[in-house]
Amino acid sequence: MLTYDFSNISQPIYKELYQNIRRDILNGTIKNGEKLPSKRTLAQNLGISTITVENAYDQLISEGYLYSELKKGYFVSDIKNLSKPNPKAVQKTELNINVSLKPSYYFDFSSNNVETKNFPFSIWAKLSREVLSEMQDQVLQVSPSSGIEALRNAIAKHLYSFRGMAVDPNQIIIGAGTENLYEILIKLFGKNKTFCIENPGYTKIRKVYEINKVDCVFANLDENGINIQELRNSNAQIAHISPNHHFPTGITMPASRRYEILGWANEKSDRYIIEDDYDSEFRQNGNPIPTLQSIDAFEKVIYMNTFSKSIASTIRISYMVLPEHLANLYYQTLDFYSCPVPTFEQYTLAKFIDEGYFEKHINRMRLYYRRKRVTVLNILHKNLSDNECSILESDSGLHLILNLKTSVSDTELKKYLLEKGININMLSEYYESEKENLQHMYILNYSNINLEKFEEAIKIIKMIIGT
Repeated sequence: MLTYDFSNISQPIYKELYQNIRRDILNGTIKNGEKLPSKRTLAQNLGISTITVENAYDQLISEGYLYSELKKGYFVSDIKNLSKPNPKAVQKTELNINVSLKPSYYFDFSSNNVETKNFPFSIWAKLSREVLSEMQDQVLQVSPSSGIEALRNAIAKHLYSFRGMAVDPNQIIIGAGTENLYEILIKLFGKNKTFCIENPGYTKIRKVYEINKVDCVFANLDENGINIQELRNSNAQIAHISPNHHFPTGITMPASRRYEILGWANEKSDRYIIEDDYDSEFRQNGNPIPTLQSIDAFEKVIYMNTFSKSIASTIRISYMVLPEHLANLYYQTLDFYSCPVPTFEQYTLAKFIDEGYFEKHINRMRLYYRRKRVTVLNILHKNLSDNECSILESDSGLHLILNLKTSVSDTELKKYLLEKGININMLSEYYESEKENLQHMYILNYSNINLEKFEEAIKIIKMIIGT
């Protein structure tokens, strides 16, 4: 008869019983084919309920350790081919997994997050409550692969009023971040296409294409944006560009270059342009520059944007606008994929846009960043003379480029700053290959900087470049 002690356990009795019987089967104490006591008999012997025994037996049956025969009882399965667990491995509580942890800095010029204090918490909470109380049935329905209709309609209206883009909501595909949308496009185009990206540019774009094993080539920029001749020489079919505000150079592509790149795309049927409009909401002077998509007459431009910068870095909701024939191809071939953005968050964002809160938030943030930019520039001019630093800036985006005039090498300067707990990225780090003529050029993201610490960080830079 099986006998076990349950006087000092920290888990349900049925689980303890199941583990004890399983252990005895694995170590051979209970043999293959051996009949186990009936539920009632074992319960009486152990002083527990028959339901507890039944739960333990059922778990063992579901895992294949036992089988039952009608009116005969419970028997041990033939598990001779089942590998026995290593007791040391079972007892091990820590695994040797090297998780990369982001270092923390006293001051980080490279962070492009937004300040948490500017998130519209009260409005977002109000809309979230309304969604939960008024849209319970809709929230629990499965979202279409392209995203819920309410959000796609809201985005289409926003694009028409803010960017002059007349798009059908069914052209819009919702994704969990732009990386997710890049991978959808790779599936849509196939892996035999070559993608050309700007040099310099976001390193993450290259990493996404490379990890998906598609060919990725580079074209340098001139003063008007991506160099068309280098794009032609790359033999790429897809050009991934940021014409409205390039990061990190800040270049805005003029109309002449826009028509040149549209002309390149129209030369062959398999050529397309991915227009990344990231950061476009924060143009400081004048109206936003019209998008490539809005002047594309031949369905060659895929427009892409995200709410990560305009609302919050953790709002992992992005979208793209596909030309009509690519939208049809998407619904024919990829419609079986689930939309990765929770339905609840989609409805909340849809209300945020539809009820005018998004437009008010953008206007408020544009004013906030304009004032912050002025403060940042004043602090820079106050602490660094023209002989020590020049500032390269454009009318849009949330970063500046500092050209430090010093004999201290970039490597040494970064080393000294890191020792002081300050992180800053060099412009050359965004190029595919080293650029000797870009020494002492640094990126200053100001969207998330602490102004109280900023002046102290600038004084430390001044001290280092003066040595």
